[in-house]
Amino acid sequence: MSSTVGDSAPATGIGDRLGLKPGMVVQELGWDNDTDDELRVAVEDCIDADMVDGDYGNVVDAVVLWWRADDGDLVDGLVDALTDLVGGGSIWLLTPKVGRSGTVDPADIAEAAPIAGLSQTTTAAVSKDWQATRLVAPKTPA
Repeated sequence: MSSTVGDSAPATGIGDRLGLKPGMVVQELGWDNDTDDELRVAVEDCIDADMVDGDYGNVVDAVVLWWRADDGDLVDGLVDALTDLVGGGSIWLLTPKVGRSGTVDPADIAEAAPIAGLSQTTTAAVSKDWQATRLVAPKTPA
């Protein structure tokens, strides 16, 4: 696995690894000038559309939530990310890797997720500077 960013496609397969498919609606929250543009493009290429923002106003299949240690209360951020998420959808919490500015302690994620009603399922390195944690709402009987 290469951590370099280049003209080849190091992000190829990232959307697949995140379980994203063409036609899915993915909402992006927490974008800032430090987000990984190559990763964003890989997600949009995978879903064959632009990601929507917080003002979308309809249900979404997945949420990409960029989060840094100084972004505020993680529980509040996760609850806000659930607003438009369809039942069975996933939140991909993208946090800076260890050693990068804004790193979020994994214990903070493990603590915040159940308070927000979510379960942590997967963590994966998705770019040179960012890691992704998949959070899902537990299935509940209808």
